[in-house]
Amino acid sequence: MYIHLGGDVSVTDDSVITVISLETASPSHTDLTSFISGEDEENRLQYLTEDIPKSVVVTKERTYMSPMSSSVLRKRLDRVITGLYDFEEQQDK
Repeated sequence: MYIHLGGDVSVTDDSVITVISLETASPSHTDLTSFISGEDEENRLQYLTEDIPKSVVVTKERTYMSPMSSSVLRKRLDRVITGLYDFEEQQDK
């Protein structure tokens, strides 16, 4: 199944490694800052919004800066895992 991350980007649920909230992360989290910088240097970082992103989605292939909150993305992942996710319904929102 696919998970919509924002913009025109959807990824397979089994490629998602983690979702990190930027809304609750402290700017002093040097590990997160270093990770994001490293992904950018490796050309693996993709911004899905021109606004301030709300979450970081790490997949096997890329790292995405998403406009969606981590709680929305986690709910979508949970629905896929439990078989309750309706991709078309999410596209309408």
